[in-house]
Amino acid sequence: MNPPAALDGLTSAQLKELVVELLDEVAALKQTVGSLREEVARLKGLKGRPDIKPSGMDAATEPTQPREQGKRPGRGKVRPCVSVEDRIIKAAVPAGSRFKGYETYQVQELVLSAHAVRYLRERWVTPDGRTIVAPLPEGIRGHFGPDLRRFVLMQYHQAQSTLPRLTALLQSVGLSISKREIQRMLTEQQDDFLDEARDVLRAGLKTSPWVSVDDTGARHKAKNNFCTQIGNDRFTWFGTRASKSRLNFLDLLRAGHTDFVLNEAAFSYMRARGLSAALIASLAEGGETRFVDQKTWQAHLGRLGIVRRILRLCPEHRRSRRRRLQPSVGMGDQSAAARYLGLRGSAGAWCRSGSPPGPDARSPALPRPPGRGRSGGARERARSSARTGGTSGTRRPRS
Repeated sequence: MNPPAALDGLTSAQLKELVVELLDEVAALKQTVGSLREEVARLKGLKGRPDIKPSGMDAATEPTQPREQGKRPGRGKVRPCVSVEDRIIKAAVPAGSRFKGYETYQVQELVLSAHAVRYLRERWVTPDGRTIVAPLPEGIRGHFGPDLRRFVLMQYHQAQSTLPRLTALLQSVGLSISKREIQRMLTEQQDDFLDEARDVLRAGLKTSPWVSVDDTGARHKAKNNFCTQIGNDRFTWFGTRASKSRLNFLDLLRAGHTDFVLNEAAFSYMRARGLSAALIASLAEGGETRFVDQKTWQAHLGRLGIVRRILRLCPEHRRSRRRRLQPSVGMGDQSAAARYLGLRGSAGAWCRSGSPPGPDARSPALPRPPGRGRSGGARERARSSARTGGTSGTRRPRS
C-alpha cells in the first residue's frame, strides 16, 4: 500500500479506513513471522509450539438450543429384579361408597438383617453299632451360609471394601463374626472358583481361533511374581506364577492337565523337530503311552536310559558344567531331560539351532570357565609384582 501524500488532508472517514488497512496488514505480517519461526525451529531440530486442543468448557458456555415443545419422554416402567409382594391397604370411607378397584404404588426396599438357623440333625445308631447323622443341606460349609459368603466376596472384591469396614458392617446388622473369620472366607475353600477359572481357560483355548498373551509383575505371598494374561475378545484368564519363562507359559496353556501322552501326534512332532530316530524308537518300544504326571514321566525316561543321553543336548546341563558343578542323574537332571523332550508342545525347544545331534554324539567343547587360569593382564600384573617385590597392584593390609 502506497503511503498517502499528506495525512493532514485526509478526512476522518479516510483516516479510519487507513487504520483498518494497517491493522489487517500487521496481523498478516505477525502470522507470517510466526510460521517462519516455526520453520526455523523445525530446521534446527527444536520443539515447535504444542498443539493444544480447545477446551470443552468453551462449548459449555454457549447457550443451549431451545428444545422443541412437546411431551417430555418418560423413563419407562420400573421393573424390579425380584418378586413383588402385594399388600392391600384399607381406606376409611363413608357408608354408601362404591369400590372402584386399586391404585398401585410400588416401593423398593433393601433389608439387611441377620438370620440364624439351628439345624437339629437326627442321630441314629444301627444294630451293628454305627452312628448315622443326617447331612447338612446342600451349600452349607461351616457356620456361615452361602448368601453371607456371597455378600462378603462381592463387598471385598467388587465394592473394594476393606476388611475392617466389612467387619464393622456385618457386626452392625447383628452378626457374630470376627475379622479372622472373614479373612478365612476370602482365602480358604475357594476351589470352586479355581475350577471355574480352569474350565474357562480350557473352553477358551478349545473354541478360540486365536489368543493374545501378556504378562506383568505382581506381588503374591509377599514375593515378586508374574501375572500372565491369556485371552481374546471372547474370554480372559489370569494366572500368577513365580516365572514368566517359555516353559511356564507352555505349562499354563495345558490348563491344569498334568498327564503326558505318547501318541502319533507326539512322534510326528519329534520327527519334525529332528529328534534322534533312536530316541523315538526307544520311546515307541517302551510299552507305556500315558503318564499321570511329570514325576511318572521322568521315571519312565530313567528306566529307558534316555536321561543320560539327552542331558548332553540340554543347555541347562552344559551351564552347570561350566560352573564346575558335579551333575548327577537326579530329579533336577531328569526334569531338564523331560523338558528337553517336551511331548506336550515343547519338543525340541531346548535345541540351539537345527537338528539336535544323535545319542552317540560327543559333548561340545566347552570354553574355560571364568576364574580358571590367568588372562594376559593378570599375568603381566603378576610379573610386575614379582619384579617390585610384591607391592605392585596390591593393597596393604590394614593394621
